[in-house]
Amino acid sequence: MKSFVVFVVSRWYAFGHAFRGWWYVLRTQQNAWVHAVAATLVFILAAWLQLPPRDWAVLILTVAMVFSAEFINTAIEAVVDLASPVQHPLAKVGKDVGAGAVLIAALASILIGLLILGPPLWFKFFG
Repeated sequence: MKSFVVFVVSRWYAFGHAFRGWWYVLRTQQNAWVHAVAATLVFILAAWLQLPPRDWAVLILTVAMVFSAEFINTAIEAVVDLASPVQHPLAKVGKDVGAGAVLIAALASILIGLLILGPPLWFKFFG
């Protein structure tokens, strides 16, 4: 029983760390707010279009992919700033590559959104 309590308490603390990280990204990264607004609009639109569960699953995974990339990029930036307080060419590479990952995820999410939302929107307005 004691090991179960230790496990539950450690998970509680782990979730606390994760939520602090989530809050840090939302507080400090303007792009995270852009992603949040875009995701909210996509979910509202998907509900209005009454998309099937499979389309919802793809949209949720896509939004998660973009947020994960943004969170990992923020972590990379923090670690690079800690390890290299002065400007260094490799520090710039690390930050640029992290930002590139977010860009790829965001561009892919736009394409996925167009593929999933485009046809039902077209049908709703012109069908």
